[in-house]
Amino acid sequence: MPRTTIYTSESVSEGHPDKLADQISDALLDEFLAQDPQARVAVETLLTRGLAVIAGEVTVDGYVDIAQTVRHVVKEVGYTDTDLGFDGNTCGVLVAIQEQSAHIAQGVDTGGAGDQGMMFGMATNETVELMPLPIAIAHRLTAVAADVRKKHPSLGFRPDAKSQVSVRYEDGRAKRIETVVLSQQHGPTKDQVEVREKVKAHIIEPVLKEFAEYVDGTPDLHINPTGAFEIGGPQGDTGLTGRKIIVDTYGGLCPHGGGAFSGEDPTKVDRSAAYMARHVA
Repeated sequence: MPRTTIYTSESVSEGHPDKLADQISDALLDEFLAQDPQARVAVETLLTRGLAVIAGEVTVDGYVDIAQTVRHVVKEVGYTDTDLGFDGNTCGVLVAIQEQSAHIAQGVDTGGAGDQGMMFGMATNETVELMPLPIAIAHRLTAVAADVRKKHPSLGFRPDAKSQVSVRYEDGRAKRIETVVLSQQHGPTKDQVEVREKVKAHIIEPVLKEFAEYVDGTPDLHINPTGAFEIGGPQGDTGLTGRKIIVDTYGGLCPHGGGAFSGEDPTKVDRSAAYMARHVA
C-alpha cells in the first residue's frame, strides 16, 4: 500500500484585507526606493473600515506622497465605492512614520543585516513555477477570480476572496486534487445557488482544466460554504501587513521563520535572505 498524505494550502485575493495591506506596504516601499535606492524602509499597514494606518521606520533622501500612493493601490484593487465598505477615494489615511533607529543603522551601514532570523527556501518540479502543487492551484484560483471579476462585472463579484486546495500525495508524489474551497465576495443577492454556480463555472472549472492530470472524478467543492459573503475587505476584517506569510511562500510545505516580506527593503533579511534561499533551492 502506498503511503498517503494530504497537503492543504490556501491563497487570498488582492482584495483580501491582509493582502491589500501587503500591497500598500510594497507600493510605498517602491516609491521610497524610486526616490532613494539606498532608502531604509520598514512600513506596516493596518486597514479597517474607512481608514488606513501607515506606520514604520523610514530613512530616505526624497519625498513620497503617502496618502496618494495608498489611495492609488486601493482603487486599483477595486475598492472604489463606499458601498464596498472601503473606498480609495474617501478613506482616511493616518501616517505615523519615524526614522530608522540609529542603533540598527550602525550595523546596517557596515554591511550587516537589519535583524537576525531564520529564513527558508524550497523548490519542487511539481509545477512549472517550481512551487508545490497545492499552493500553485490555490494561487491560480484567486488569480482567475480577480481576472473574472474585472472582465465580467455583471457577475457581481467583489474584491475579497480566499481559496483552499487539498492534494492527495502517494509516496511523496502528487496524485489528485481532493478538495477545493473557494469563498468569493459578491453583491447583495438572495440567490446563493446562483452565486455558487457562477463561481463554479467561471473560476473553479477553468482552473481544474488547467490541472486536469490531477483531477480524478470530481473533487469535493465548497463554494461560499458559510452562505452569503457580501461583507468583505477591510469592512469585514481588519487587514494587517505580514499576516499571510504562508500564502506568500510555500503554502505550509516548508518551514517558516515568521518574518514577512512586504514593506521591507533588501537590508531586511526576512525578505532578501528568503529570496536567496529560494534561489539556491
